[in-house]
Amino acid sequence: MELATYLKINPADSVVVCLQPKKKGEIIDIDGKSIVLNQDTPAGHKVLIKDVKEGEDIIKYGYPIGHARQDLKAGDWVNENNLKTNLAGTLEYTYNPVNEELSIKNENRTFKGYKRQNGDVGVRNEIWIVPTVGCVNGIAEKLAEQLRRETGCKGIDAVYAWHHNFGCSQLSGDHENTRKVLRDICLHPNAGAVLVLSLGCENNQPDDFMAMLGDYDKSRIRLLVTQKVVGDEKEEGMRILRELYDIAKNDKREPVPVSELRVGLKCGGSDGFSGITANPLVGEFSDWLVAQGGTSVLTEVPEMFGAETILMNRCRTEQLFDQTVSMINNFKNYFLSHGEPVGENPSPGNKAGGISTLEDKALGCTQKCGKAPVSGVMEYGDRLQNKGLNLLSAPGNDLVAATALASSGCHLVLFTTGRGTPFGTFVPTMKIATNPTLAKNKPGWVDFSAGQLVEGRTMQELIPEFINKVLAVASGEKARNEENDYREIAIFKNGVTL
Repeated sequence: MELATYLKINPADSVVVCLQPKKKGEIIDIDGKSIVLNQDTPAGHKVLIKDVKEGEDIIKYGYPIGHARQDLKAGDWVNENNLKTNLAGTLEYTYNPVNEELSIKNENRTFKGYKRQNGDVGVRNEIWIVPTVGCVNGIAEKLAEQLRRETGCKGIDAVYAWHHNFGCSQLSGDHENTRKVLRDICLHPNAGAVLVLSLGCENNQPDDFMAMLGDYDKSRIRLLVTQKVVGDEKEEGMRILRELYDIAKNDKREPVPVSELRVGLKCGGSDGFSGITANPLVGEFSDWLVAQGGTSVLTEVPEMFGAETILMNRCRTEQLFDQTVSMINNFKNYFLSHGEPVGENPSPGNKAGGISTLEDKALGCTQKCGKAPVSGVMEYGDRLQNKGLNLLSAPGNDLVAATALASSGCHLVLFTTGRGTPFGTFVPTMKIATNPTLAKNKPGWVDFSAGQLVEGRTMQELIPEFINKVLAVASGEKARNEENDYREIAIFKNGVTL
């Protein structure tokens, strides 16, 4: 079978995407017309298939991705130099609900997880040390090192200390964001036991912080205030950690319905293939998971700009629609309050990969959440309350957004990428490559290649394999970031540092 070398995504589109590099003078046959390429065009980039005038919209995915900066001819390479965003400022929106219920059967699948005392389920059984303030990061790391050395992690999956720079010298919203994310980490079911490590004099006062945890398991979540220890705080920390280890090491995996699985959806280092391979693949998985009664969460709000109405109209209720409008406009106001435009998001790597405007990026990005109705909308630091598809307020920054997804209660993060990235947050962070070249060049980073979709594989063939891979990781198979021991957290900051 001869593989396609270009793709028209939607019948209404005025561009095609090159699946392979194209040379000036090559001919594209599309819609009964032969179009001669006017420039060399890299893989993942767009070629215009009709003449457009200056100011006229250019269409991809069936929606405008910006307007022409000057008159353009069919066969022209469309990129950030001749395409300009239409985005500017906040907008008023009207609720036009589109209720497309999923026609996907419930397969009654299971994965092997850890059932927690409060009824929650984890996909890892790790011991975590959570500093309430950055001042004790060094102590936390020393304690983690010693526990790993003493136990060899026998009977548990890992031991980690989650470094951050905050917990003091912060005001109002930033202070609360820090406290919420640290609370969420302490309560996350992927932790079999947690040592909360405090200095004692920080703004994030230990007793007040522990009260934020609510009705928690006091045998598995313990507090140590280092300034109150007379003598060696590391010795006291190890005494507590040994007790926690003796509890957590007895936890065992058991079959759990897939309806308990919660998965975060994120992309980074996107390219022109993201919206036609990896993001649609993840969208198919998200719909499948929701149809099984499970949960998926989409974030990176700035990368919804230009595709936000698609999400708004999928909201189950008008209240959810109003919450989504607030989420979008609040993030636009965040940019504007700092004197920044709302539409200048694509990074140099995005542009090199074929993404020219934020609308171009957003229309590809939002495909990660499939077609399921929106069942919940969360503020930054909120914990999941609703099953189904949820939207979460967080920025596009990879580590901040992935941390926010994990903090909301996601067991793992599905991270699509066209340029490649090795990082992971405090839950398994699976990398799905958008193109076969990345998967070939970075096998130590990539967990699954959606690039197979441009090598002749079909979505129907690939989605069962991808489902099995995600469930294998949920059942204990290590993601690449775990194999490499690349794991960290980042907390969103907006205001003053004292």
